[in-house]
Amino acid sequence: MRKGKPRFPQSRPASNRHPEAGTPGRSKPVPTSSGSSKPGRARTGGPHDSRRKPAKPSPDHRPEPIAEEDRPPRPGPRDRDTESGQSRRALPERSGTSGFWLYGLHAVRAALGNPRRHIHRILVTRELAGELFDGIDRSARPRPLPTPESMDKDAIARLLPVGSVHQGVAARVEPLPYIALEDLTADLDANAPALLVVLDQVSDPHNVGAILRSAAAFGAKALVVTERHAAPETGTLAKSASGALDVVPLVRVSNLARALELLKKANFWCLGFDADAPDSLPKTKLAERVALVLGSEGRGMRRLTREGCDLLLSLPTGGPIDQLNVSNAAAIALYEWARQHGRPR
Repeated sequence: MRKGKPRFPQSRPASNRHPEAGTPGRSKPVPTSSGSSKPGRARTGGPHDSRRKPAKPSPDHRPEPIAEEDRPPRPGPRDRDTESGQSRRALPERSGTSGFWLYGLHAVRAALGNPRRHIHRILVTRELAGELFDGIDRSARPRPLPTPESMDKDAIARLLPVGSVHQGVAARVEPLPYIALEDLTADLDANAPALLVVLDQVSDPHNVGAILRSAAAFGAKALVVTERHAAPETGTLAKSASGALDVVPLVRVSNLARALELLKKANFWCLGFDADAPDSLPKTKLAERVALVLGSEGRGMRRLTREGCDLLLSLPTGGPIDQLNVSNAAAIALYEWARQHGRPR
């Protein structure tokens, strides 16, 4: 990389795609009580004496745990009925219903508009029922949507994790179908500009959701994450993504180093972000086909991930705090690529 304003070629031969290989890194026994004798009394405490006192337990003794099936049933959560003032149990799940809950207007509406999303139940308040399906093409779905169930906000809240901000709507859904990275790259036009985001073991669902939202705003084609040590698909992630979970494909890979090699073969430049990188993002001319690679907060990218990147870049800062949250760093990198290539317009 030459100094000044480094530039990427728009394509390069396969022989130059691979970076140089990096070097390999880096009991006590329980005491018993004995009987005592007094003058004029019969001695007690013998082996056949029914009056013998039980031995005192050892300080190290712990009672045997009670098996879960032997425990008495725990009372379910109770809430106040807003109309009657009486307490009542949380509504039970229907038998045979799997998946997880999405909640929030944007997240649920995006799921309703995604033909790939299988939906079991839809819960909505009377106030939102009229606008929930506005602009959604139900005919594009392979299976019909379930009939919405009208509930008040408190009844919906009892089905969701504590503190969920559901805005009067929720949906019980299945995780999205698996997408292979090979299929994703094959479906993309090999000669057209394309932007991907790759996360190396970022496990906070709020961060992943925020990155999905930024990826949707700046036209990224997909978000690639690791199968292990990464945020699962949950209602919290979907709420943070504000609907982007059903808009931007989420691709999970078992080996991130191999995934980067596959992206290079598909003519993507893999740009890793590191606070100590010598080159900075503002001084770099970005190629039209780029995969932005970011690591977890604190640890950053792993060694093999760093070695798999074509170039490492930093985001210069000048304030008292010199590092950014990973979702903020992703948003800045996404914006810079979109700015340089006039996208989105």
